[in-house]
Amino acid sequence: MKYIEKENIILTKTYDFAIKIVRLYQFLCKEKKEFELSKQILRSGTSIGSNAEESVGGLSKKDFLAKLGISYRETRETRYWLRLLRDTDYISQEQAQSMIDDADEILRIITAIQKSTKRNL
Repeated sequence: MKYIEKENIILTKTYDFAIKIVRLYQFLCKEKKEFELSKQILRSGTSIGSNAEESVGGLSKKDFLAKLGISYRETRETRYWLRLLRDTDYISQEQAQSMIDDADEILRIITAIQKSTKRNL
């Protein structure tokens, strides 16, 4: 019988967000010829999901919370880069707002997981 993993909403959301970030990076490099800011947002935006993924494999609840905390901080950093790209006209208001909304949703989910986990420590 095939093993079916239960969907983990934070892993799904952060993976989908990382795909959007990679596509934004490609757009910035190809269309806007922007290479510095694009690298910054690529690093922070894709590390959100990688750290969330690592948190699931944490050795303890404290390890889990530490990795999830990194995801939280990387999400905030990514929001910064999105606002900067928007306000310097590299991306449109609409492009930025859609991704900022995604980031805000990820932040809310991470915060809820952190609070729930801390209550059960």
